[in-house]
Amino acid sequence: MDFPLIGTAIELRPFTLDDVAAAHEVYSDPRVMRYVGHGPVGTVAGTESIIRQFMAHQQAHGFGFWAVVDRASGTLIGDAGLARAASGEIEMGYTLGTAWWGRGLATEAAGLCVAAARGPLRIPRLRALVEAPNGASQRVLTKLGFTLSGTAMAFGREHLVYRLELSEIR
Repeated sequence: MDFPLIGTAIELRPFTLDDVAAAHEVYSDPRVMRYVGHGPVGTVAGTESIIRQFMAHQQAHGFGFWAVVDRASGTLIGDAGLARAASGEIEMGYTLGTAWWGRGLATEAAGLCVAAARGPLRIPRLRALVEAPNGASQRVLTKLGFTLSGTAMAFGREHLVYRLELSEIR
């Protein structure tokens, strides 16, 4: 797959270790991380570990979580991407810094992920997990055609499970 994945306002590209400091600004913010994983990342070393996991996943599977970069400024503003879950399903997710909320950028980033899954990656279906109070993320998924299909436990909390069938590529 060729990078960057280019949108109107953002682009997605694989992470590098040069991204750790900027990513830590996003991942250490309690508001950003309220519904993400285990919550805010407490140390730069913790963020580096996450970035290394993203890089290893990309190397192993040809996809992963990618850096979301504002095209106008070149600033890293979050992540978006795809990951193979323990169940074998491919899960989509996204995280943006608070300064970038409310601009449609999560929808743009998630849309680039769906396009990559549908196109060069030829992934037949995606799932996304969202906590019930996170209405903004639910709206992003609904705009992209995901449908609610149940609930699941993740990170010790109940999540809504959304799915998107890309079966026309089989």
